[in-house]
Amino acid sequence: MAVIELNQGAARKNEVAEGRFGNLLADLRDYFSRRALFRQTVRELNDLTGRELADLGINRSMIRSVAYEAAWGSK
Repeated sequence: MAVIELNQGAARKNEVAEGRFGNLLADLRDYFSRRALFRQTVRELNDLTGRELADLGINRSMIRSVAYEAAWGSK
């Protein structure tokens, strides 16, 4: 009986460790996908002319903040 309980305890510890590692991987995946979206948005907005940006109501100085909001939401 004691051996079974020890094995189950070890299994629970492994599940917790895998859960933490899985959460870390999920967080990293989320960060890198948001970072890619940020970079893509900055790149696409930089490709627009000043007139096109004005039509959207965006100044060149606002590009990074608009891209940040697109990727991570408002501050």
